[in-house]
Amino acid sequence: MFKALGDPVRLRLLSLIASHPGGEACVCDISATFDLSQPTISHHLKVLRSAGILDSERRGSWVYYRAIPEALHQLSMILQIEGGIPTTSDACIEEIVR
Repeated sequence: MFKALGDPVRLRLLSLIASHPGGEACVCDISATFDLSQPTISHHLKVLRSAGILDSERRGSWVYYRAIPEALHQLSMILQIEGGIPTTSDACIEEIVR
């Protein structure tokens, strides 16, 4: 999961999808925010799906993506400092989970 999120584009995609109204988005909703081709964005989404971070559902000709809350919670638990102050990454993941 961390390898998948190590790419800034994928991290931004996850953030955009999780913060999108309803917690899901299709490529058509988010592709305009990137200076990348739609196939490149689809590739990054596939990597996030393969890592178990995103789930998808086909509706007609569009595929809608949503974050898997359990995966985000697992990442958050790994990043927590035992008994310490949450890191910036923890705070970002916790915000996405909400």
